[in-house]
Amino acid sequence: MELILGSFGNVLTFQNLTFMFIAMTLGMVAGALPGFSATMAVALLVPFTFTMSPTSGLVTIGALYAAAIYGGSFSAILLNTPGTPSSIGTCFDGYPMAKNGRGEEALYTASFASGIGGIIGTVILIAFALPLATWSLQFGPPEFFWTAIFGLTIISSLSTKSVLKGFTAGFIGVVIGMIGLSPIGGDVRFDFGISNLQGGVEMVSVLIGFFCIPEMLKLASNPRQEHMKVGTISGSRESIVKAFWNVFAHWGNIIRSSVLGALVGILPGAGGNIANLVAYNEAKRAAKDPETFGKGNPQGVVATETANNAVVESAMVPLLALGIPGSPPAAIIYGALLLQGINPGPELFTKNAEITYAFMTSFFVVNIFMVIIGIMAGKYIFKFVTSIPTRVLIPSILLLTIVGSFAIRNNIMDTILMLGSGLLGYILNELDFDSGALVLGLILGPIAEKGFVQGIILGNQISTETPWIIFFTRPICLVLIAMSLLSACWPLFQAYRRKKKAAAAGGAA
Repeated sequence: MELILGSFGNVLTFQNLTFMFIAMTLGMVAGALPGFSATMAVALLVPFTFTMSPTSGLVTIGALYAAAIYGGSFSAILLNTPGTPSSIGTCFDGYPMAKNGRGEEALYTASFASGIGGIIGTVILIAFALPLATWSLQFGPPEFFWTAIFGLTIISSLSTKSVLKGFTAGFIGVVIGMIGLSPIGGDVRFDFGISNLQGGVEMVSVLIGFFCIPEMLKLASNPRQEHMKVGTISGSRESIVKAFWNVFAHWGNIIRSSVLGALVGILPGAGGNIANLVAYNEAKRAAKDPETFGKGNPQGVVATETANNAVVESAMVPLLALGIPGSPPAAIIYGALLLQGINPGPELFTKNAEITYAFMTSFFVVNIFMVIIGIMAGKYIFKFVTSIPTRVLIPSILLLTIVGSFAIRNNIMDTILMLGSGLLGYILNELDFDSGALVLGLILGPIAEKGFVQGIILGNQISTETPWIIFFTRPICLVLIAMSLLSACWPLFQAYRRKKKAAAAGGAA
């Protein structure tokens, strides 16, 4: 405890606070720009930390990483474009809130939720780093396969209008994710003779196109219509109060989403793009009014933003405790640690304890400051976006999407795929297909495939006749199978319960 309290003194210096403030501001801007991921932002910052002390360098990088994940909510809420993959789920209810004149409330809700999620994630990081890191090592290919299957069963809950359309959209997402070289055998799939497609599709480019382009086409079809209501709330104080209670009056949602985000975050290869969708689904499943999700329910924003910000800190668990980076930004931070002469691993908590605990406790400061900055900036950002004429907004956003999709890999094919996925998204939206189902298929399909193939290879070492048995004999696999069955059957249970209530109400009448 003395070490933790002493680490606050190392963090709360004028120099460190200045570096963190600058990093948070730049991180929010980077996160809000479509295509400019948290990984890119952290990578660009690392060279500037070479001349800093180890503590200053690490807290600066951590501040930018956390702020970039939070910044993705701004474009998700105001433009229906996830600034980072971690903000996919925020679009589902954040953008409808903005269109209904509750944009300020949605931004402030995201700010409070991000802050509390990050703080809970920091507590988990400090308290359980070593045991959680050891537990994460129990996850092999079979466990990742069933984790992906569990995620795909969420489609049945997200697709409230038509389960068939939901699974069709999910299948389309899986097929898009299979474009390029197979992860194990190296077979070329769906490249249509185009060499640039052999590297696969860039997920962020597809997400930018799928969420942003359809909205721009809808605006262009009716340019005189306001793209967003300004709202009826007078002054931002009432919006802040509403946002505060949206978050802090629902502790069940906060704790559940934070724990889910932390558990997903410590798994190498998983991240906020999975955690926010899982948390969204569980919030919807636990809600008394699940039919309002997707139409502007603040609890959808709370769930996704709490989960993806808890991922930031929990992704540091395998990095600091075992020297295993659990996400692309964590891999860059791993390199920054080595450049500072610090070797991640169990000895980090003994040989470099002061630096390590200063880095971890800095996330407390970052998340508190992040809420303050977000609330101060939210009002002006919302007013700025709502004041832009449609004739200016559409070309400006299209320019950002084109530049952002190209900048990821400096590949013109990513821009073409972004525009193509945007057209596909528009057609699917017009046909009333579920966008969340396609995104789940795109993200989880490759994870399931890789886990299945690698699991079969491992199973051959146990039994060449029945290599698939490895998927049904490991304890964590059995737990995940049970969770998958429960998740898949839950909509049927809800439908039965609604039918029973309706019959009871009809009998009473």
